[in-house]
Amino acid sequence: MKKITIFSCVACISALLIGNQPIQTAEATQLSTQQVPSYAKWGQLAMKRTKEAYPKAEIVDYSHLGRQEGPILTTEKFRLWLKGEDKEFGVNVTISFYKETEVVKEVKLEEIKRKAKSKRP
Repeated sequence: MKKITIFSCVACISALLIGNQPIQTAEATQLSTQQVPSYAKWGQLAMKRTKEAYPKAEIVDYSHLGRQEGPILTTEKFRLWLKGEDKEFGVNVTISFYKETEVVKEVKLEEIKRKAKSKRP
């Protein structure tokens, strides 16, 4: 009787441990790689440079504005929204890099000035 009980417990524990292991399939790998946008690495660079320029501000939003491809240079544009101690503001980040090598030529940051609210009569 004890042999059956011990065997049953070992079988149950093994089933629980094996059953909870994630199974990595080719389909799951393909789905995860499809979800990473082509501009992801440039977005990481945009956030890194923005954090360097505004170390006391927190990035609260991120938007990819688009890509422009030329014969030599490619440009990725992003808009990041930051929250500082006393204000919220946007920063446009433009990253230019060489198309063939993906070596960065230039990163421009431009703070967006918020338009004043007009008072209606």
